[in-house]
Amino acid sequence: MFRARDIFLFKHLNDQQLERIQQISFLKELNRGETLFWEGDKPEYLYILLDGTIRVFKTDNKGNEITLHYFYPINMIAEVANFENIPYPASAEAETDSIVLAIDFEKFKQELLTDPEISFNIIKSLSDKIRILNDFIVQNMMMDAITRVAKFLYEHEDLFHQLKHNKIASLLNITPETFSRILKKFKQQGIIEKKGKELIIHRDKLKNLI
Repeated sequence: MFRARDIFLFKHLNDQQLERIQQISFLKELNRGETLFWEGDKPEYLYILLDGTIRVFKTDNKGNEITLHYFYPINMIAEVANFENIPYPASAEAETDSIVLAIDFEKFKQELLTDPEISFNIIKSLSDKIRILNDFIVQNMMMDAITRVAKFLYEHEDLFHQLKHNKIASLLNITPETFSRILKKFKQQGIIEKKGKELIIHRDKLKNLI
């Protein structure tokens, strides 16, 4: 059972406000690979990821998908489009079976956005999205493939163990073959060490590469 009070954005609200959140929202369950929204769609709902993983991506003119980011609970997704009143600048799909809270944005904006703490938390979330965009630009315009992989392993060791290699390659905008070659090179250099079935990542050596 969904409870609005369990979401960081709404923890401080009174019972009447929480009940209103329940009234203007619904839970959307997505199977793995199912689309939450497409690039160019009009944003009608404020989406908050409650469970699972959502991948946000763009498609180039050759039909290739470029992964921008993976979102994990609890996180707002593409709220910039809501507040700027623009079509979604990218698409989003469920990387795993996921549950998303969909809130009627117009009603939310009119009735609840005047709450200062909600506004502050949204500003923090928007700031995070700016940081994500900045990281993506720096990664793809100022770093070579080896540095991208090193930075990813250093900052997201947990994702390295969770995601398939082709997914990580897509996120870093390199081919799976390039990603595999770089991992092999890291193993030869002692940056990654295999002990039994476990891969040990030496963060100090990664930091020197970055």
